[in-house]
This record gives sequence, C-alpha cells and structure tokens, in this order.
Amino acid sequence: MTDISYDCDVLVVGLGPVGAVMAALLGDLGHSVLAIEPQHEVYPLPRAAHVDHEVMRIFQALGVIDAVLPHMRVAPDYEFLASNGKPLIHFQRDGLNGTGGWPVSYNVYQPGIERAVRTRLDALDDVTVELGSRFDALVEHDDAGVVVRIDGEHGPRTVRARYLAACDGARSPVREALGIGLDDLDFDEPWLVLDAWVPDESGFPESNIQFCDPERPTSFVHMGPNRLRWEFMLRADEDPQAMLHPENLETLLKPWRAKGELNVERTAVYQFHGLIADQWRKGSVLLVGDSAHQTPPFLGQGLCSGLRDAVNLAWKLDAVLDGADQALLDSYMREREPHCRFLITKAIEMGRVVCTFDRERAAARDAEMLANPLVSGPFILPALVGALRHGDAMAGLPFPQATDPREGRLDDVLGAGAWLLHTGQSGAVAATPGLRVVDVRRDLPPALGAAVAETIAATGGEAVLVRPDRYVFGSGNAADLVRAWADLVGAAKVPA
Repeated sequence: MTDISYDCDVLVVGLGPVGAVMAALLGDLGHSVLAIEPQHEVYPLPRAAHVDHEVMRIFQALGVIDAVLPHMRVAPDYEFLASNGKPLIHFQRDGLNGTGGWPVSYNVYQPGIERAVRTRLDALDDVTVELGSRFDALVEHDDAGVVVRIDGEHGPRTVRARYLAACDGARSPVREALGIGLDDLDFDEPWLVLDAWVPDESGFPESNIQFCDPERPTSFVHMGPNRLRWEFMLRADEDPQAMLHPENLETLLKPWRAKGELNVERTAVYQFHGLIADQWRKGSVLLVGDSAHQTPPFLGQGLCSGLRDAVNLAWKLDAVLDGADQALLDSYMREREPHCRFLITKAIEMGRVVCTFDRERAAARDAEMLANPLVSGPFILPALVGALRHGDAMAGLPFPQATDPREGRLDDVLGAGAWLLHTGQSGAVAATPGLRVVDVRRDLPPALGAAVAETIAATGGEAVLVRPDRYVFGSGNAADLVRAWADLVGAAKVPA
C-alpha cells in the first residue's frame, strides 16, 4: 500500500458494546474514527448479563456513568447449589467494592448500556457512525494500513484506514477474511436461554444461582432492574429448535411460575464454548472482543474481557498514531490473550461443575464438594501476563481508584492519560511532556492523596507510573520509571 491518504485513522467494524466503547475511546483521544454496523438499531433484547468494577471505571472515563446506571443493579451473591439445595460454591459480592472504585459486580440490561455509549459517540466530532453499512472484503492490508470494501445503503465503496479494529463478534467476517483460526478449549454445551421482564422480583431468589441438578442443570441470573434470566442445559437427544416451542418453554418455567408473574422477552439456544483466536493482529488489523475470544458465561466475564481489550488497545493505538513504534501493538495480544485464556479456563472449570446429566457423577461431585464447600470473596483477576512493565511490585495490576464521598474519585480528579504518582521526591521530572506528574500529598485532595500515598508506600518505592488503561506500568524510582516509559511509547509521547 503506497497511498498515504487515509479516510480515517481507525475503522471500527461492528458497533456492539465493545465496538462502541472502542470508537468512543479513540474519539475522545482526538483520532478520526469510522464505525460501521449493519443494523440500524441497537439489538433490543438482553445478551450480556454482567460487568465488573473495572468496566465501571471504563464507563466513568467515557463520561457515561449517569446514563448507564439506570440499566444496572449491584449484583447479589453468586451460588452453586447441589440438587439437595446445599451450597457447593458461594461467591460473596453484595456490598463489596473492587479496586476499580465501584462495587465489584453489576447485573445489567445490555440494550440500555449500548444506547448510552452510542449517545456518547454522537457527541464526538471525530467519530462518524454509519449504520446500515457492513464489512464486505479486505482489499489490501499490511503494516501501512488497510483498504476495506464496505457495502452500505448507497452501494459498495472502499475505505482506507491506518488501522482496523474488528469488533464484529463471534462469527467475525474480518477474522474469516484474514484466515485466522481458533484454539478450541474443549467445551461445547447447548443451553436454552430465556429472558423475562417481571413487575415484582420479591418472590424470586435474591442470589444469582447455578442449580447443579442432574435432572436439568439450570442458571438463574438477575439482569437489569425487573429483568431475570434462566438458562437450561439441553440433553443430547433434545432438538434445540423443538425445545423453543411454547409448550416446552412452559414445562421448563413451570417451577418458577408460582414465584411471581414473568413475561418472556426472548428465547434462544446457544452453544456455550471456549475459543481463542490464534492471532489478534495481522498488520494493521486487530481483533477485539468476541472476534478474538469467546467464553462460557459461568464467570460473567465475556463482555468484561471485550471491554478490557478495547481500553488496552485504545491507548496503544493512540501512542502509535502519534508516532510510537508499531511494535507496541504486538503487546496487545501478549498481554490480553493469557488474561483471557485464564478467565476462559476458570469459566470452563465452573461450567464442568454444573454441566452433567449423569446422576452418579453428580452425586460424587456433591459428596466431594459438600465436604469442603468453597466460600470466596470477589473473584480476583490475575496480573497481566507479559505485561508492559517496569519492575514487579504491582506491575500488570490495576491501580486502585481511591474514592471519597466529598472529594470524589481519583480518575475524575486526574483525568485521562498516563500518570506518574509520587510522594514528594520527583520534582525533577515535573516538566515531562505527555505524562501527568502528581505529588499526591500536594496535588490531590487530602483523603485521596492519603489513600494514594499508602498504595505507593506498599510498593516499597517512591513513585508509581500508571498507564492510560489504569494498569500499573511500574513502581520504584521516579526518574527510572519515566525513562522506561519514554522508551516504550516513543518520543512522540514522552521525550527522553
């Protein structure tokens, strides 16, 4: 590709929640974005059920918190119950806060969230949204950019972009066009998913529950306000389409009808599986979200993982578009793939607790697990493996967002970009361009400053450098951190 005239910096293919957040993050950073989506309206029915405190931090950064909160509820505890009703696993969630500065888990109504993020897109001058347009073919793609043929309401045309972010879902036409294969993690189970609106939830269980009953493994999940979900595992001899007939749905719902009125909004059959793309980057094309990885729902990390992809990739594209070496983009898969693989593996382990119609196997499982039931706090995510990092203390982990009822939230006080947080020893780097340098005792409100100073002290160093995605780059000597950061992002961002 020799033509250096581009129609946009980034072409985002697919405008589900991951694509919309990807486009909004890049638009906020001042880059020109074209986002295309075949459908004219947000898909009107629930799909994802859960987000966590890290995702809430992303919504906070986008300025959409007030718009998404009405479509959420703080998630209750999460239980796995044996067929006799006794707990096998109990995850405590209710009332607990995460390092992201928000409650650890929320149940959500996805259409409301998507509409909130799309409204944010409408306010960004650098983002163009084309609904009714779909990806047709990759004409050219290499490290210099992409030429894509898209088909829209006014016929086919080609678009040149410096980068393409494929947020086009599990069946990703972009991934298929690139010929990228999938690593199958050997989990493939059919489940019937049923979503319902209820006027009164008081008669239904307060927790989210996996009923590990070999008669019919069943999930019960709170969604957004006044919405509930059931997932019923299907037997190998059951015809999935026949199970969607009204009489079969009524049989499945019969035990629940006595608990309160429910109005079915959606039914569908899904294969719950674990898949990871072999490559997440080919030249200037990058896979994001479900196009790169798919997980069973038992940890509620599908949408969370996709949005972590988006925030990880956005700051790296920002740096490269502003002059950093393209090699920085290779760190995207190196960081995110092991993280996703860990979560998918854990979800599969949880799924295998649930997914059996074999009574003998279920009885053996129950006997073993009931002898030592697992009671756990919030699920703790591991550090990014292969992270862009300097040193070990906290590197690759999210930096905790301090909050205070009067002083607010740390991210709102400091704003976007990378931060060098120190406790008074780092005046020599105060003029470094592209990096906000903060004496936490002097520059932050007292309560927030004290909390951040305590976090810095726990690392044993004088400073912590926080990446734009709010993961820790490193801790230790401030000058060393700045030099290492400059080496990473290049002179366009932080001169050495």
